[in-house]
Amino acid sequence: MNSAIEKADVLIEAMKWIRQHRGKKTVIKIGGSLMEDETVMTHLLLDIVFMESVGMKPVLVHGGGGAISAAMNAAGIEPRFVQGRRYTDEASLEIVKRILGKEINECLVKKINEFGGQAKSISFYLGTNVLLGERLFLSDENNQVIDIGLVGKVTSVNTDMIDMLCNNYIIPVIPSIAVMNDSSGQVLNVNADTAATAIARELRAEKLVYVSDVNGVRTDPNDPKSMIDSITAEKAREMLASGCIVGGMIPKIEACLETLERGVNKIHIINGKLRHALLMEIFTSTGIGTEIVGA
Repeated sequence: MNSAIEKADVLIEAMKWIRQHRGKKTVIKIGGSLMEDETVMTHLLLDIVFMESVGMKPVLVHGGGGAISAAMNAAGIEPRFVQGRRYTDEASLEIVKRILGKEINECLVKKINEFGGQAKSISFYLGTNVLLGERLFLSDENNQVIDIGLVGKVTSVNTDMIDMLCNNYIIPVIPSIAVMNDSSGQVLNVNADTAATAIARELRAEKLVYVSDVNGVRTDPNDPKSMIDSITAEKAREMLASGCIVGGMIPKIEACLETLERGVNKIHIINGKLRHALLMEIFTSTGIGTEIVGA
């Protein structure tokens, strides 16, 4: 009986958050080594199905860096990263298109449907791409342009299609690939974190949740115990400037700051290796990761 009461107490705690988020969009980005762990992905996708079942409108955006790197190695192409972004030439792009736009995307949709939800792939492979973009160029410490190949940034999002799916209780599943916003039809590899932020901004989502294999923002990148529970945008800028934030976390935090400025209320960074990490972060008072707020 005590066990049953404890379970009921959990539901009562969750009720506050369920009511608060009901009918609102939450963009969820999944990436990192999580994509290669079937057990972890099972629990994350079950969490997403639960969110939709209680009236939320989840939008799933995914990367797949590990699978892409493995496929590149198999093809004799050495992966190379510049300022946390993957250098992408023509040969690399073909691998990105196949792994992200087809194999991973279709697998995620299939799993969600098997778990009782309804999901739909939004991919250029099916002619339903919602991300338009342009080439991205970086700068070095001397303000010299760095060409990183066929890598893009999102300039616009077809929110009508996403809204239509959400309003019909269908979970959109979107790979981090954009099509050039001109007549060329050129496909561009987009950092999944920045793709998710662009979608969250244009949807004016209630929340943006980054799910990866790190537990949140850390004061010491190598010490998981140094995770910060809650951080303001101002503090995040200070950490970027001091060099405390490194590697792939740089574009993630930069995108977070821009997203907060564009109207998304909160951003969460959580460790998806924890069982039901999404539910614990969204439907409990304490959460498990880092929450980034505008003020």
